Amino acid sequence: MKAIVVEKANKVILKEVPIPNPDKGYARIKVSACAICATDLELIGGNIPANYPIIPGHEWSGVVDAVSDDSYSDWLEKPVTGSNDISCLTCDECKRGNIRYCKSFEEIGFRRNGAYAEYLTVPVHNLVEIPEGISFEEAALSEPLAVAIGVLEKAQARLGETLLIFGAGSIGLCILVVAKAMGLNKITVCASSQNRLDIAKKMGAFRTLASNNTNIIEEMKKIHPDGTDIVCDATGMEECIVNGIKLTRKGGRLLLAGYSRGKSMNIRIDDIHVNNIKVIGAGNNWNVHKKAVALMESHAVDISMLITERIQLHQYEYGLELARTRPFGFVKAVFVL
Repeated sequence: MKAIVVEKANKVILKEVPIPNPDKGYARIKVSACAICATDLELIGGNIPANYPIIPGHEWSGVVDAVSDDSYSDWLEKPVTGSNDISCLTCDECKRGNIRYCKSFEEIGFRRNGAYAEYLTVPVHNLVEIPEGISFEEAALSEPLAVAIGVLEKAQARLGETLLIFGAGSIGLCILVVAKAMGLNKITVCASSQNRLDIAKKMGAFRTLASNNTNIIEEMKKIHPDGTDIVCDATGMEECIVNGIKLTRKGGRLLLAGYSRGKSMNIRIDDIHVNNIKVIGAGNNWNVHKKAVALMESHAVDISMLITERIQLHQYEYGLELARTRPFGFVKAVFVL
């Protein structure tokens, strides 16, 4: 089969590799769609741990092509997406539901081969069937949608609360649509330029703010005069986090959902302490694909606008360059097989 392989950091090639056979308890998926994620660029650049050589791709959908034994035969030929989490399922952390704290945890697309390929294998218990009416391309984005659900669940977000989102990438935009479905109020999206803010507006943002030409603090005083109930940073940038602390209302919640690449930051702890702000780490979300697919099926969310480029596997260099440079209006490139 054809697969995009990261042989080592910063060395990516398209090559023929053997079609994988499903291990016990696994299904083989004939890939229909796989989205390029910014985290994939970190994997390619050697900035996060990986088992090289590795096939990336953790936002995927496809059709069950084979199963390890007849007990799973009901899955054959079903359209599916699913979680990438692989753990022992028997340790104390797994039993508590903390799958990603399992000592044997691995993730498809990072430690196990992913979906930048014609086939991949996935544990059967991770699969979620795709209902009629949801395209393979949209189903592949159930992963960032599931992350957004996990972020807002950590915040214990409630109907009517105000929300400010820093970042209009796929995670920030997914948080926006999930928050709207949950009934949050006056949801404002802030990004570094107008690049993706038009999409945020179309997806239902109450207000959008371009930080490169706006005094965010002053503008937010007009939108949420008493401070914001929940501020969510989906950028990992120091400036956004510092502003987020200033804008969170007293007793409010600050969600850290962005990846900061290990950088240290200068933050006034007293601003958190004095105002009783709850700072919540929200970057390690076990995937809740079933909820994400259910949201899409009910039409409570529409994430189709995130798909801004459709490409083939042989166009991987073009797709990765789009993800790196983020030209105007670009959000997601999706491999369509």
